[in-house]
Amino acid sequence: MATIFLTPSPAPSQPFPQRKPSRLSSVIKCCEKTTETSSSSNNGKASFRKKSLQMQQDHTILPPRPRRIILVRHGHSEGNLDESAYTRTPDPKIALTEKGKAEAEACGRRIREMIEKDGDDWKVYFYVSPYRRTVETLQQLGRAFERKRISGMVKEPRLREQDFGNFQDREKMRVEKTIRMLYGRFFYRFPNGESAADVYDRITGFRETLRAAIDNGRFQPPGDRNQNMNVVIVSHGLTLRVFLMRWYKWTIEQFEELNNLGNGDMIVMEKGYGGRYSLLVHHTEEELREFGLTNEMLIDQEWQKVAKPGEINYDCPLLNSIFTHFDEGCGR
Repeated sequence: MATIFLTPSPAPSQPFPQRKPSRLSSVIKCCEKTTETSSSSNNGKASFRKKSLQMQQDHTILPPRPRRIILVRHGHSEGNLDESAYTRTPDPKIALTEKGKAEAEACGRRIREMIEKDGDDWKVYFYVSPYRRTVETLQQLGRAFERKRISGMVKEPRLREQDFGNFQDREKMRVEKTIRMLYGRFFYRFPNGESAADVYDRITGFRETLRAAIDNGRFQPPGDRNQNMNVVIVSHGLTLRVFLMRWYKWTIEQFEELNNLGNGDMIVMEKGYGGRYSLLVHHTEEELREFGLTNEMLIDQEWQKVAKPGEINYDCPLLNSIFTHFDEGCGR
């Protein structure tokens, strides 16, 4: 980039002609006098009211991160019961079955049993896909909580299900899903719909929104912040798998080996010793292997248990999935 040198212009040989003071300059002088008058006790300089000590401290103390991020798949729906429901009902309007409502209510009780052991000041904050089956799941799940325990709720369109198209032709969808397995589950885009890669893009935007909310402590009022906040995300099977993939930087191959959560099931990202979220704090290794995590992914989850926010794992737990020529121990 070129460097630009500024040299002072020579003084003019003749002084500039004097001009009559304009109306604007009169206003400026008037403002200057007002400032001087109001600042007479400060040697004529403008003064500003100092912030209170409490306000200064609020900017230096980081808000507590939520204890958990709990991912919940919607309960059993009309589409799970009969795939032909999608041929006559728009996907966003598919409702829960009675079985699904019972699953959602039971999930709410399990969440409460898990978090009420933290103390008396625990609360929950909900993000939910705007689809009918996820909203109905939240309604049933929320029966486990009193109003004072619910800190807030957001309907988040970016958490919606993968778009498979509009009204779906049942036989055509079977063909499309067969082609998807040949093409690749992550990149295959349904006609008039989305691929998992498209879902990844919008989940990336949601993740940044969520991280900003965590960093700024937006889940609780400044004077009522505590360590026992829990964020619950109610969404769809593929969307939640993509969320985990994006959060933990899993590869496409690792994503494609994951299994779907059952209807009304949950997976828990819990804060570890250093402040990062790990699946191994709440879940056992056997549970995560059943979900589809590999050895490399589990090694990374062990690191997540003790690492601090902002730290980078330099011990290459995921490198072996790319650099297959390494010996054990990452070639050290």
